[in-house]
Amino acid sequence: MRLVVVSRDRRRYGALRAFPGMTLPARDDLPRYVAPLPTWLEDLAFKLLPLIVLVNLVGTAFGFWYYRFQLEATPLAAWIFVPDSPVATLFIGLSLAAYRLDIDAEPLHMLAFFGCIKLGLWTPFVQLVVNGQGSLWWGMYWFLVLSHAAMAVEAFVIHRYASFSIPAVAVAAFWYVLNDLVDYFTPVFGTFHHTELRAELVRGGFDHTLQAHNVAAGAAILLTVLATFLALSTRIEKLKRTR
Repeated sequence: MRLVVVSRDRRRYGALRAFPGMTLPARDDLPRYVAPLPTWLEDLAFKLLPLIVLVNLVGTAFGFWYYRFQLEATPLAAWIFVPDSPVATLFIGLSLAAYRLDIDAEPLHMLAFFGCIKLGLWTPFVQLVVNGQGSLWWGMYWFLVLSHAAMAVEAFVIHRYASFSIPAVAVAAFWYVLNDLVDYFTPVFGTFHHTELRAELVRGGFDHTLQAHNVAAGAAILLTVLATFLALSTRIEKLKRTR
């Protein structure tokens, strides 16, 4: 089945084929700072959309397994604040599925955008700069770095189907600001709820007074600001093109 590709690059990349009944969403001519991926890569993501949804959901299941020990030591009421990356992959998986099923889910799309930007960049930074490999198996170490970097890439296909409405951006910004507060500044159930950092591990537990805590917190805050800036900028650029 030949897809309808609404893009000025149609002749360059040719007709794509995908799953039955699927067409590629229109691509606005947005500036590179909000839409950095080449058109062919965005189109490929939509061509493989069911597979990408499945990979994200499997990644979510793996992520909850990875966090199992931290969750066991965390009160049930605080679980929602602990597995940040698995929640982010759940958001993007459900966001892509909602687009495919033609479900209006703008807040979900923005939660996915914020989550993929934030965790997709925070985790590689923390692994490479704060934690280091340490005693972690090298395969798992690089899997964490590269799989999270891929999440950041996923964020930049969302502009193809989301409107980036201000209320939806506000919902996502509120959630991730709250997450930062609970993770690093105001623990609500006894201790901080951020992902356990190997750089904070000392004999007898985790020491949140170490500099690693502040560096991780600073990175999280900056990435929340970055995600907010990119979301609002995408909204503005989309509105410019509808005039």
